[in-house]
Amino acid sequence: MSHAISDDLLKRYDVPGPRYTSYPTADRFVEAFTEQDYRQALEQRRAGSLALPLSVYVHVPFCESVCYYCACNKVITKHHSRGAEYLRHLSRELELQIEHLGSGQSVSQLHLGGGTPTFLSDAELEDLMAMLKRHFRLVPGGEYSIEVDPRTVNATRLQTLQRLGFNRLSFGVQDFDPAVQKAVHRIQPASQVFELMAAARRIGFESVNVDLIYGLPLQTPESFRRTLAQLAELRPDRVALYGYAHLPARFKPQRRIVSAELPGAADKLAMLSASLDALGEAGYVYVGMDHFALPDDALAVAKRQGRLHRNFQGYSTQPDCDLIALGVSAIGRVGATYSQNAKTLDEYVDLLDQGRLPIVRGLALSRDDLMRRAVIMSIMCQGVLLYESIDQGHLVDSRRYFARELEQLEDFAEQGLVRIDDAGVHVTERGWYLVRAIAMVFDRHLQVDQDRARFSRIL
Repeated sequence: MSHAISDDLLKRYDVPGPRYTSYPTADRFVEAFTEQDYRQALEQRRAGSLALPLSVYVHVPFCESVCYYCACNKVITKHHSRGAEYLRHLSRELELQIEHLGSGQSVSQLHLGGGTPTFLSDAELEDLMAMLKRHFRLVPGGEYSIEVDPRTVNATRLQTLQRLGFNRLSFGVQDFDPAVQKAVHRIQPASQVFELMAAARRIGFESVNVDLIYGLPLQTPESFRRTLAQLAELRPDRVALYGYAHLPARFKPQRRIVSAELPGAADKLAMLSASLDALGEAGYVYVGMDHFALPDDALAVAKRQGRLHRNFQGYSTQPDCDLIALGVSAIGRVGATYSQNAKTLDEYVDLLDQGRLPIVRGLALSRDDLMRRAVIMSIMCQGVLLYESIDQGHLVDSRRYFARELEQLEDFAEQGLVRIDDAGVHVTERGWYLVRAIAMVFDRHLQVDQDRARFSRIL
């Protein structure tokens, strides 16, 4: 895999940039978008006859201890009683949304993220699922997933998760090396992860994902190769491989990481190259960006069949969805709008106690935003920009509209990353490794201000 693209190209395009779980990206949201705007979007969906399928995301912010690399919105506490109070406010938020959305709508995708969703007790998770099923219809064959901290579950808990309706798991592993785990304050023996994977297989989960991070303190190319070898033995259905972004000015927990212990750029590049080789040799399909999957996994099948989609949880097999987001800091999408809940637990609770939806910012997309979103998502998911599709869908001459962007892509074409012909732009096999950089060409907001320091690097 790594031989498809040279180290020189990786270095050249290893720049900060968005992950494009949305376009425009969340940093473009404005406080001028209010609760009233969101209610209107819900009501328009309810009244419409051609509504998109529905996805639901629930954010559970609690963690018992802090992982130093973490950039997620979280609340560190050992007081599990806070879970019950949080569920009461989630229930109130859902009721307020349903007043405008209408009950009984079909949901084909549900994801519980955090924080640590398994911070909640089995009884609390059961209450949460019952709450969701009262208001939505979870359709057969949908994707129902939950993020799992291996330190918080055992085989019995995994059985409970399956009984509640979850059919996909995501284990946060990051690295198997004990020294690296200690340096990031997340100690979990490899044997524990292997036992849980074996249990998940016995129980019959449809897909299990494992997260890895390269670029953490005390990692070396040699130590990460050992982790990759253990991963190949573990053989999850999917792998999410992230490059660590050290942004201590933005994320307070990262200030506990000793900067001198972070691997240099050359070692980080070597880890990425070794990962591409190891995953390829282990039989994984490169789906895109930081996602890999076994050939028979639904994600790899969707990639082959051109059915891949992308949302706030990353790559997905589900069709383009509206997303109802619940919980502190959660981001949703309804129609041509994005919205985000209050980022602090106190503000989230206070707004709900006032009987208000906790929307604090968002965005109503312009015609240009919608067109560029279509282009960027097509590039990120199918690896193509077809002029005719954009022309017919948005009533424009896309070659003229994107003349400047197409000129910029000539450099990518010279490097063998894209192929441009009369039909459109096609990402090459080697171009997939840099698909974020290709998509960034069409990001109007990014091109205008060029301020990319707030983003992680694309490799």
